[in-house]
Amino acid sequence: MEKLTRLQVLQNHIDREFTASPSPFMLWMKPIVVAAEQGSVTFKYTIREEMSNPVKSLHGGVTAAIADDCIGATMFSLDEETFYTTINLVVDYFAPAFVGDTILAKTAIIRKGKQIVNAQCEIWNRDQTRLIARATSNLLKTNIVKKEL
Repeated sequence: MEKLTRLQVLQNHIDREFTASPSPFMLWMKPIVVAAEQGSVTFKYTIREEMSNPVKSLHGGVTAAIADDCIGATMFSLDEETFYTTINLVVDYFAPAFVGDTILAKTAIIRKGKQIVNAQCEIWNRDQTRLIARATSNLLKTNIVKKEL
């Protein structure tokens, strides 16, 4: 039987919840894979009550976590042997999203060096007419080898 690449695993989840993440936190957020290419992923989320702040809008920390995990999944799409760890994550918040709303998180690799990767994640409302947040991150290559799928 042919071994699937990590990108193929992502692509096999298109239009379905991504249940193959090694991140328990990502599993809690219940992302739906919309698109997956090498170096870019798009996930869809429905904002649940437990993801909100007291005014029922998407909590800023959860917004940052979505961006961080989506960028991590983007690194997953590169099918590298080792993990990368986040060095920094800068999030700019532009508009709210509320409980019950659907949002899209789209990533891109800006630059990939031998040890450091710069990536970004944009979080949009469902019809992509309102940018909710944009995050940029630098990630460092580690020596931690990923387990086989």
